[in-house]
Amino acid sequence: MKRDQRFLVGLIVVGLVLGGCGAATPPAAETVEAITIEEQDSGLKQLTLSAKAAERLGVATAPVAATGSMLSIPYAAVVYDAEGATWAYVNAEPLVYLREAITVEEIDGDVALISAGPPTGTTVVTTGAAELYGAEIGVGGGH
Repeated sequence: MKRDQRFLVGLIVVGLVLGGCGAATPPAAETVEAITIEEQDSGLKQLTLSAKAAERLGVATAPVAATGSMLSIPYAAVVYDAEGATWAYVNAEPLVYLREAITVEEIDGDVALISAGPPTGTTVVTTGAAELYGAEIGVGGGH
């Protein structure tokens, strides 16, 4: 009798797992509306997220601060491209992000000291920057 019960439980578990296989794929219209990418004169792309996309990514920002003769940003805001260049995503207006070149002079724990980059007070993305970079260069998402 125990053998039959285990077999039945196994069938139920397999059915539940297989039944949910296609449920996670969002409709194409939702994906298209989640992020708009516009080419800029600089060759970089401006990314505009829907409120829902920003929420899903958990986008968080912090201001660029002055630290002596340098600027400082959270190290989490630093993005490295394939050639090793350093960037940060600035948040020019609500839900709009643009990658800006930075020059990292020193990493001190969770703070990056930079000698070139966005001015003091500019907000930079600290959570979600890697995902923005992936969207910009076309990693995943059907680009």
